[in-house]
Amino acid sequence: MNAARRLRSAVLFSLLFPLVWSMEVHAVNMVIQSPAFAEGGAIPARYTCDGEDISPPLRWEGVPEGARSLVLIVDDPDAPDPAAPKMVWVHWVLYNLPPNSKGLEEGVKALPPGTGQGLNDWKRTGWGGPCPPVGRHRYFFKLYALDRVLPDLGTPTKAELLKAMEGHVLDEAVLMGTYAH
Repeated sequence: MNAARRLRSAVLFSLLFPLVWSMEVHAVNMVIQSPAFAEGGAIPARYTCDGEDISPPLRWEGVPEGARSLVLIVDDPDAPDPAAPKMVWVHWVLYNLPPNSKGLEEGVKALPPGTGQGLNDWKRTGWGGPCPPVGRHRYFFKLYALDRVLPDLGTPTKAELLKAMEGHVLDEAVLMGTYAH
């Protein structure tokens, strides 16, 4: 290596080292899973428009100390066609779940006290199961631990909820399932 190249490498290292050294490493401890399907596995038809269209059972653990509330967002980034996605379709929006909760039962009817519901992309609250028009879609169940209880947001959209969460996320966990007719 010639002297100019060594000098450039040394300068680059000296500029980047403090930046990398100061970056906070965020350990992900929280986990979300479902007894109905494995990570990356197929979501059973029972939970879709081809079945009963009820919410799947969900379990979580590892909620960090200091969490004051949880948020659950379920969405599909493959809409309308996984070969040419154009939008993210929102299936479920919940906020202010108690941090000591351990999950949601299958087909949950009564949410934990204090839990708020947002609008899905059917412009209603509650679970809207997978119903892809074409192909196999991916569905992301995203659980967030927040350092505060959110104010009453009414029935926020996903975008409004994400804005309210800014700067308050302590940890997050993701479960991905797939579905095709």
